[in-house]
Amino acid sequence: MTLEKKATIVSSSVAGLLIIIKLTIGVLSGSISVLASAIDSVLDLIVSAFNLFAISKAEKPADDDFNYGRGKIEALAAVIEGTVITMSGLFILYEAIKKAIKNEPTHLLYPSILVMSVSIVITILLVIFLNFVAKKSNNLVIKSDALHYKTDIYSNGAILLALVLIKLTGIQIIDSIFGGAIAFYIIYSAYDIIKEGVLMLLDIALDEDIVEKIKDIIISEPGVTDYHFLKTRRSGKTNFVDVHVVMTPDISLLEAHRISDRIEDKIKDLDKQSEWSMTIHLDPYDDSEMN
Repeated sequence: MTLEKKATIVSSSVAGLLIIIKLTIGVLSGSISVLASAIDSVLDLIVSAFNLFAISKAEKPADDDFNYGRGKIEALAAVIEGTVITMSGLFILYEAIKKAIKNEPTHLLYPSILVMSVSIVITILLVIFLNFVAKKSNNLVIKSDALHYKTDIYSNGAILLALVLIKLTGIQIIDSIFGGAIAFYIIYSAYDIIKEGVLMLLDIALDEDIVEKIKDIIISEPGVTDYHFLKTRRSGKTNFVDVHVVMTPDISLLEAHRISDRIEDKIKDLDKQSEWSMTIHLDPYDDSEMN
């Protein structure tokens, strides 16, 4: 089992545990903040389960039906996850406004404070683990999951603070105020997840610094006089590079092939954690302006 799959199983298990303890206390206490956090954990479980499915599919090798692999499933999963996060934020905002209007009280403050404290500790440990996996695998799905649970740390911290303040002051509207603030933060945090996933689906080029390094590698290779039609993109774990490289007309096919191999090897060294798929077209002259 890959490290990415293990990460999604761990995150799913954690989400399941948090659902049980938060939902129980949220319903009994009447705290909109705790209940909203429980609902968010339900969504966490759904998203983590979907991430496991996405990673399992994305890891399948290219075949006759999917010649370039299924890496974009990861981007699709990120977009779906970001959308789910946004929906949960809107629901929390709705519940916060409703409670403020009805001025409903919050009960079982001590158990609620204990539950949120435990949730924060568990979530911090999970984020540390997911960040480790994301850094090692450079997997967009795991990055999204790590960011998702990182927002949970902040939201759980805000909920804990709200519960403490309610206990100290007796002002019930604090619960709705903090719940609404958490909702806006959740919606804001989802933007980057959705954006990154959409950009990958649209075949955005690799990071500018990587592209510049690729250009330097090509033009600095002895035997290369120029290049054109350089295109890059990323799909899942794989970076794709297509380029036309201009060499002198009298160069042998063997030497041209060796130059092409050296270029590929140097480009692969730019990011050893990712897989690379390169197509280098050899030209005896610059045909970039020809019809």
